[in-house]
Amino acid sequence: MGYKEEYTKWCTDPYFDEATRAELKALEGDEKAIEDRFWRSLEFGTGGLRGEIGAGTNRINIYTVRHATQGLANYIKKMGGQEKGVMLTHDNRLFSPEFARAAALVLNANGIKTYLTESLRPTPELSFGVRDLGCIAGVMITASHNPREYNGYKVYWEDGGQITPPHDKGIMAEVEALSDITDVLTMEEDEARITGLFRMIGTDLDDRYIAAVKAQSIHPEIIPEVAEDFVVAYSPLHGTGNIPVRRVLRELGFTKVYVEPDQRIPDGNFPTVPKPNPENPDAWERVLALAERVNADIILTTDPDADRLGVCCKDAKTGKLIVFNGNMSGILMADYILREKRETGTMPKNPALCETIVTTDMAKVVAEEYGVALIEVLTGFKYIGEQIKFFEEQGTYDYVFGLEESFGNLTGTYARDKDAIGSVMILCEVAAYYKKKGMTLWDAMLQLYEKYGYFKEGLDFIECKGIDGAAEIKAKMEKFRNEPPESFAGLKVLAVRDYLTGIRKDLSTGEETPVDLPKSDVLYFEMEDHAWCCVRPSGTEPKIKFYYGVKEDSMEASEERLERLRQELVSR
Repeated sequence: MGYKEEYTKWCTDPYFDEATRAELKALEGDEKAIEDRFWRSLEFGTGGLRGEIGAGTNRINIYTVRHATQGLANYIKKMGGQEKGVMLTHDNRLFSPEFARAAALVLNANGIKTYLTESLRPTPELSFGVRDLGCIAGVMITASHNPREYNGYKVYWEDGGQITPPHDKGIMAEVEALSDITDVLTMEEDEARITGLFRMIGTDLDDRYIAAVKAQSIHPEIIPEVAEDFVVAYSPLHGTGNIPVRRVLRELGFTKVYVEPDQRIPDGNFPTVPKPNPENPDAWERVLALAERVNADIILTTDPDADRLGVCCKDAKTGKLIVFNGNMSGILMADYILREKRETGTMPKNPALCETIVTTDMAKVVAEEYGVALIEVLTGFKYIGEQIKFFEEQGTYDYVFGLEESFGNLTGTYARDKDAIGSVMILCEVAAYYKKKGMTLWDAMLQLYEKYGYFKEGLDFIECKGIDGAAEIKAKMEKFRNEPPESFAGLKVLAVRDYLTGIRKDLSTGEETPVDLPKSDVLYFEMEDHAWCCVRPSGTEPKIKFYYGVKEDSMEASEERLERLRQELVSR
């Protein structure tokens, strides 16, 4: 069926509610708008759905959510997991509660028990809860850090991690096998409650989750020693983080935690920050003003579903506020955790530090310093969570900490996805530790640079929307793949890793060796002097992303080299 026929179906079929039909009929005559909404079905990818909210097959709405859930239900039935059930929750985004309920009722109509939280919860609590409740799967309604017009649908499996092979491919196949978007089962909520299939869960799960987070603290005794002089400024960016962040800090003894008042209440319209992402400078404006008023030692932001943490602190010498990137905050936590576990004798027998391939290379030297295995995975924290499962199944390593450049971290194994609530706790403990030594987090970061080298990293992107944008991204990837550059920023390219073909090619010898990671449309360029860059299409947004990193002997040299590398990479 072509996009015009699909549009007509949505405008006329009584399966679609009156508001949906009216929204689409208002587009009549606007061929470009109609094509954009119907040129494809919103793809159920390796993590689920993510897209702009609205009517149409290329949008996220109650019908595409039901359709995806029917595929999930069919897969769960094939796996015999109906009795285990599915946990569902949601963040603050527009229509998130409605999508979560709709998904639960499709599962119920397929004879699958569901456990739906009474209100919004952070993503990491879902990761924890799937295992805590003994579920076969979990569904989180969120678009994470995307702009406000987006929402999404993330699927987790019984290990508490986002779906990975073979379950991702199995669920995708079941979704694709559905003949029509109306080919779903659903039922009324009252009926589902009477049958016992639809269940609500409340604060008991919150208590167990917070206890698991607090158990990751290494030096809780430090906190009361500095609490009277230690000030935290925080913004949940209108999302789910406010209650759990304040609770975990309060229960550990932090007494001066100030929350940005205009961003405290959950609001899917994000009235003060249209791009609620700690990576965006606009997200910091209000909380930095708060930090100045209260003279904060540490400034924190969490994204809407509270799995990403942004960090900032003041340079004591210049008074300048330093916004840390995800590599900096992640490596501060990694160095602290590994050092203090070694010093306290709590390091496990076969410790492992996990990071994605686009995360700082400083992690390699930190892992070497503490005698810890360094495991690299593809971009996406789900692959770090997957390593925890592999370690447990194979008895190889003991997971200690995981980090990714996009502000994601996890200490311990209570969850299997990145957790900003846990990261807030650990990083505040790190800041308190250094406060006791008369140092700020920036002082600590400079100390690490002096010890390990000035590793600096960056990220840029080009946005390419719609059908033409998808073609542009494909063309750019083909150019990088078929015409690999010989150098960037005066640094020779030594080898190219093509994760789509699974081959690493040494450019000086021509030797090809296999890359031992799952296939993915990612190109990684190894360069001399510890420099590197990486190109890939975004898995959640219409963008092509560029990652890059250098190591130099000084801050100035690293920043200068990094900027040259960025310019050449993005303009190619």
